[in-house]
Amino acid sequence: MRHNKNFNHLGRQAGHRKAMLSNMASSLILHKRIETTVAKAKAVRMFIEPLVTKSKEDTTHSRRVVFSYLKQKEAVTELFRTIAPKIASRPGGYTRILKTGFRLGDAADMCIIEFVDFNEAYTLGVAPAAAAEAKPKTRRSRAKKTTDAVEEATVVENAESTETSKTAPKKAAAPKKAAAPKAPKAAAAKTAAPKVAKKTNVGKKM
Repeated sequence: MRHNKNFNHLGRQAGHRKAMLSNMASSLILHKRIETTVAKAKAVRMFIEPLVTKSKEDTTHSRRVVFSYLKQKEAVTELFRTIAPKIASRPGGYTRILKTGFRLGDAADMCIIEFVDFNEAYTLGVAPAAAAEAKPKTRRSRAKKTTDAVEEATVVENAESTETSKTAPKKAAAPKKAAAPKAPKAAAAKTAAPKVAKKTNVGKKM
């Protein structure tokens, strides 16, 4: 039975358990992601999230309280300088647990625990504030692309018009040369037709 069992003791005495959770929390703060068992990950999540909430208020008192739990100056500095500004707008739920399978030795349920705002696969490498600033940049780049495409189209049209203008005189000159000798023949036919008509008319009158 599990009466009055409010949390998992992890098979350790209080001192051993506190030291282990402190070391795991410090590693999670420094590396942003660690791999452990699901039971330990849930215990670390309960241990570290109140400290992350405490880091939103950067005062000497809050730093001393966090240091009393973590026992590492580097982890405290990283928490207050890097992590706290990035999770300032998040009301809670700073960590995520992703199950990865079972360990080969004892078939323990393994997982990865990580900070939500530091996973590039989920955030696509863009911070929420940077994403809002990136929208006008994309619009500007699209406008530049459209203007470049219009300029290229005008250049192509100008090139085609110059090519047609170069080829047009040659094509026009050829018909003129061919039409020059045809003009006398047409004139001769016109002059010959009235003569024949006059002869026939004269013959009919007589």
